[in-house]
Formats: sequence, C-alpha cells, structure tokens
Amino acid sequence: MATKTLLIVAHAPSPNTEKLAQAAYDGANHHDININVVLKSPQDTQPEDVIAADALLLGTTENLAYMAGLTKDFFDRCYYPVLEEKQGMPFALYIRAGQDGTGTKLAMKTITTGLRWEWIQEALILQGEWQEVFAEQVEELAMTLAAGVEAGIY
Repeated sequence: MATKTLLIVAHAPSPNTEKLAQAAYDGANHHDININVVLKSPQDTQPEDVIAADALLLGTTENLAYMAGLTKDFFDRCYYPVLEEKQGMPFALYIRAGQDGTGTKLAMKTITTGLRWEWIQEALILQGEWQEVFAEQVEELAMTLAAGVEAGIY
C-alpha cells in the first residue's frame, strides 16, 4: 500500500510561529505513524502539492481579524485547480490569533465549505499572548490528523 501524504501549509513570519510549524511537522512525524509529511510555506505551495496530498493541515496568523495575506494568496492560486480533485479531503486548522480568531475561522469555513473539505475538528485558536503550550497543542493536532490519515479514519 502506498504511503499517504500529509501536507502542512504553515505561515510562519516569526520565531513563535516557526515553533508552531515545527511542532506540526514533529507531531505528524511521530515514530508510530508511517506517512509522508511535507511542510511548506503558503507562498511555496502549488496546486500540485495539494493534489498530491491525502490531507492538509493549515496554520495561519490572524491579521486584521482575517487570515494572513500569504494564506489568502495560497487559496487564490490553488482554489480552482484543486476544487474538483480534492473534494472530501481531511483538513485541520490552527490560527495564531492576537485577538479572538473568529474572523479568520469564519473565512476558512467559507473557503473550505466551497472546496468541500472535511474538517477533522474545530479550528485550534491559539489566542492572546504567546504560551509554550501552543506548540504542544499544534503538535497534538498534527499527530491526530496524521494518525487518522494513516489509519484510514479520515
């Protein structure tokens, strides 16, 4: 059986958001999970990367009560090329939010509803001042998605 692929698209403009991206990668690469994990920035992710993936974990910052501009650019470039190819794709989201993250979450719900992607859980909103526990939460989210993809649950 071919190894499945989890694509992590993580906007990481700061040292703390880089920690989150690395935590996602590390969680998905847990030694008990056998899947291919690809970590990319939104600007480096192409439609072909999404088409090749079996699931997608997206990490973004909240900017002006909305997703990061580079995250929006990712969807602008990839939406239509993947629309028919990836319906039903398992999806998870974490938002690094200085405020409440609701605008970003709502925008993501709208976009992914159009794409017909399947959320494996509600968005993980990492709200307020930086806390080290944020990285642990992202690692757990990535591990959950990766294990579910490997097991065929998602």
